[in-house]
Amino acid sequence: MNSLLNIFSVVPIQYYVFVSVALFCIGVLGVLMRRNAIIIFMSIELMLNSVNLLLVAFSSFHNDASGQVFVFFIMAVAAAEVAVGLAILVTIYRNIHSISIDELKNLKW
Repeated sequence: MNSLLNIFSVVPIQYYVFVSVALFCIGVLGVLMRRNAIIIFMSIELMLNSVNLLLVAFSSFHNDASGQVFVFFIMAVAAAEVAVGLAILVTIYRNIHSISIDELKNLKW
């Protein structure tokens, strides 16, 4: 337990910020490329996890548990979003046999 409390003396908070910004930028690039709907969902999850990393890092740095509580709720919402999103993608794939974003643009409701 004592080694966990001293982790910020070994790894500065700036490293957590740098890794989180890098993950968020990779997620944004994945959303902007828009090749596949599954890649877009994975990129959104990557962006959410980069925010979660920052929340946990700052929460531990300031010895406050509120950031970790937010992470719990963000992960619950993300899990629900993935379940609904994948269900929609499976339904679309059954109908048009593709999940390419370019082909999904042509759908008429």
